[in-house]
Amino acid sequence: MLKIGEIVQTVKGIVETKLDIVKLEIQEEFLGIVSRILLLLFMCAVFLLVLLFFSFSLAFFLSQYTNSPYLGFLLVGLIYLTVLAFLYYTRYSNTFQKNVQEGLKVFIFNARKIKKKEDEPGA
Repeated sequence: MLKIGEIVQTVKGIVETKLDIVKLEIQEEFLGIVSRILLLLFMCAVFLLVLLFFSFSLAFFLSQYTNSPYLGFLLVGLIYLTVLAFLYYTRYSNTFQKNVQEGLKVFIFNARKIKKKEDEPGA
């Protein structure tokens, strides 16, 4: 016959092992989310640099095209002002907010689920 003490020790060992597995899964999920957020921030920084250089290029091109040293920069500024006005007026749009939220959810939270589906046999 098994002793009750042995059964209790076995159950304690199983519970501790399960807790360790859950801790590792939470840690892995957290680190995955943090790494995707850092990647998103890095992508935004690179995008801003690219946008800056394209803006300067367009401004210099328009300055040469209009034969005015300041008009190209003024036109690029007006383009950005128009984009800002559009974003300002659509800031409370439910469709716009849902699209942004869904995009961020997919990028940040669903990457692990997609990876799991790829790792499954037969996928």
